[in-house]
Amino acid sequence: MWKVLYKSKTAKYGVPMLLLVVGGSFGLREFTQIRYDAQKIQRKLDPTLEAKLKAKTNKVTLESEYEKLKDANMSDWKNIRGPRPWENSREYQEQQRAMQRDIPEKGL
Repeated sequence: MWKVLYKSKTAKYGVPMLLLVVGGSFGLREFTQIRYDAQKIQRKLDPTLEAKLKAKTNKVTLESEYEKLKDANMSDWKNIRGPRPWENSREYQEQQRAMQRDIPEKGL
């Protein structure tokens, strides 16, 4: 009987492969659980430090941003092109400043 099982390709290759896949699944589950437990421990902060961090967070709401933009004058803005990655930004900024000084504002 053992000779028949030993010569069978299913028993020779299939069963070890199946054991490897199923056993690997359980092994990975344990290792990932250890990882998540370690991360949870590292994330725990001192309560006083956590209170300070929560106090510092600035609550920005859509309504508060709308109130800021409602009073802004949108008709006076100028579209200024930024430098491209291959351009030197300082030279480009100096060039833009020179153009703004040389060309007076046009009244509409």
